Amino acid sequence: MNFNRRNYPPTHGIRVPSEDMKQLVINLFTKVSMSVENARVMADLLVQTDLHCVFSHGTKQLADYIRMIREGRVNPQPKIAVVSQSKSALVLDGDGGMGHLPCYFGTQQVISKAKEHGCATLTTRNHYHFGAAGKYTRIALVHDCIGIAISSHRISFGSEDVVSGSAPGSPMSIAIPSGEQPPLVLDMGGVLPYNPTLFEEYPSAIFKSMGLGAVMQSLGGILAGIYKPEFQKPKSPWESNQGAFIAIFDVNHFMPVSELKKEMDRYINEARSMKPLPNMDQAELAGGLEWQWALENKQSGIPLSFEHQGILETVATELAVDVPFNRYQHTRF
Repeated sequence: MNFNRRNYPPTHGIRVPSEDMKQLVINLFTKVSMSVENARVMADLLVQTDLHCVFSHGTKQLADYIRMIREGRVNPQPKIAVVSQSKSALVLDGDGGMGHLPCYFGTQQVISKAKEHGCATLTTRNHYHFGAAGKYTRIALVHDCIGIAISSHRISFGSEDVVSGSAPGSPMSIAIPSGEQPPLVLDMGGVLPYNPTLFEEYPSAIFKSMGLGAVMQSLGGILAGIYKPEFQKPKSPWESNQGAFIAIFDVNHFMPVSELKKEMDRYINEARSMKPLPNMDQAELAGGLEWQWALENKQSGIPLSFEHQGILETVATELAVDVPFNRYQHTRF
């Protein structure tokens, strides 16, 4: 691949075993008063994201997360609470902590509900960033389920602003199981930005992008309840500006999972045998490259660029936490 993208593997740096990375993350979070149990969840989710080379939402985020906790803007010891639930719905309050925690625990619960009732939906509120949406839909895949995950954050705008500002890009993921082929995992953030030239040339693309952004804002934000006054300053002491919408569908309630996987394998395999897009080495559907990178990185270690390594070393130095990176040799990947 010849693209300079932040979520592609770096060309040089060090490779760090995932277990070493997890331990570092645990050590950093417990140093700022997070419980060992919650620190392990954060480590698992962030390192899984690194393994898939979605570096923008993996351990690179530690500097921001740690800073927010130390500044008293994110609760390091949240008590996640059930606001309401039914046979196929669950609402969780994140108590001003990291959004990963209620979303992870809630996803596990709605998977169980979906296994019994066919589908189930979770909303979470009163928390900070939940990371890459693909973290949660990939959990669904393990249980032969289809997953949808959307998050949004509070925004404010006025009548003088362009209407595109009412529908900013938010994280969204949809994952569908496969058999031998890479699973189909759409894991994206953001929509097309508005500018007059782009709108003049491709108005339909801007309108479609705005529509998608408005839906994500409505499901991951408004439905989740992030605009409730008690979650905003001055009433709330926390930076609890985000929410999430996660829906799970158990395949076996719609068709035998073996049948779906067989048909998905056929479809994905045929797509991968087609001609790739310009400047791409191979034809892949959404999630295909991340699936391959994760397989390699689980064996060889997570590839860290010099920038990524420096971010983690800086945070660790500030907290007097030992970093294992000096035992790994810099190399070209």
